[in-house]
Order: sequence, then structure tokens, then C-alpha cells
Amino acid sequence: MTILDFVRIVLSHTSHPGNIGATARAMKTMGLHTLYLVNPKHFPNEEANARASNAMDILQHAITCESLDQSLIDTVFIAAITARPRGLSHDVFDARQGAKELLYYALRQQPVALLFGRENSGLTSEEVSKCQIIIRIPSDPDCSSLNLASAVQIMAYELRMGLSENSAFTRTNNSPANFNEIEALYTHLEELMIDSDFLDPQKPKLLMQRIRRLFSRARLEKEEVQILRGILSALAKHSN
Repeated sequence: MTILDFVRIVLSHTSHPGNIGATARAMKTMGLHTLYLVNPKHFPNEEANARASNAMDILQHAITCESLDQSLIDTVFIAAITARPRGLSHDVFDARQGAKELLYYALRQQPVALLFGRENSGLTSEEVSKCQIIIRIPSDPDCSSLNLASAVQIMAYELRMGLSENSAFTRTNNSPANFNEIEALYTHLEELMIDSDFLDPQKPKLLMQRIRRLFSRARLEKEEVQILRGILSALAKHSN
């Protein structure tokens, strides 16, 4: 098993099967093998097979999911690949630095994911909110939209090149919280805010999105999530 086996490529709601096949080929050339597909419109498909060329093994082992959450289970770090400007933005990195952020965790044998959106509209704000960072691939502002498989190829290349730059990986060795644990924290917090009338579920505005952005910047560790949930449980018990 190689370091790049801890990197998932996640394609959300792909419309054109040829892009799935081309993505598999792009992955295979750079040593990536783990492909997740969230509600693809056409898969399996002969066009995907034809475009995959010698990467049929990646298509055969691709995991198809009904929801984005299902595709991100157990990951500890997720990067949204998007060119769209957003009002409530996460930390934004270019392709090279973003790859280093992902490799920091992959080198410690922790699963990470790169999330790519629909061909015509990209990722939704809700999908981006599930991620810790945004990666933007530098391009000409007059023509900033990349083909899906091309974007995957660029990120796969940057990940492979980043493996030789060990100087970027000098942070704490504490265990990061994974996607499941962080989502459970958000659910716990949201339930308590609703129960205390701090959050009106009929008029949520951007509160949960702001909270997600805050904790995304914090890069929560397992122990920190446990502490936060313990505090929430104690406060809920005290209020009752």
C-alpha cells in the first residue's frame, strides 16, 4: 500500500460518463487508485470504459454512493476543488499548496479526499461546507473552467510531486478528528442551539455555515471533539 492509496478522489453528481473514465485514467497515471462516485448519472457505462483505457481496474473498484456523507466516511481532511468565489470562504490554497495540506495527513496513513463537483455548476455551498479547505487551480481568469478530468490530472500530479517535499510536514502528531466525528459534533451543537432557542430552524440564516467555517480552520483533533461534545452534554444536562 502506498501513501497515495490514502487519497480519495470523489466526484459528485457526474453527468457525463466519459469524464469518469478520463478521471480514472488521470488517476492511474499518477498512482492514485481510490475513486468514489456520488450519484453519477450514468455508471457503469461503455463510454466510461472506453475513456479509461488501461485504468479499468479503477472503474471496477470505484465505490458508488447515494450521498456525499457516505463517500467521506472516515476521512480526516477534505479539500473542495472549486473556482467559484464564495462569500463565506474556507481557507483557500492553490493546487500545489493544497496538495501539501492533504499529504500532511496521508503521510500519516490517514484517509483524505479531494471533492470535485458537477461539470456544469461545480460544488454546492452545502458540499463545500463539508470540507476543511478550498483548492483553486490557477488559470486564466477569462477561461477559468477546467474539464473535470483535467482538474483531477493536475491535482494528481501535484500530489505525486509533493511526496518528495517532506519539509512541508512538520506539525503535531496528534490524531485528527475524522469526518464522522466532526459531523456528529455539528449535529449535537445544532440540536442544542435549537433546544435553547438560540437557532431558529425555520430561519437558520448562515449560522451553521459560519460555525463549520470556524471549526474547519481549527483542524480539530479527536480529543478536542470529545472535549467539546462533553461540554455540550454537560451544559444540556445542567439546563434540564
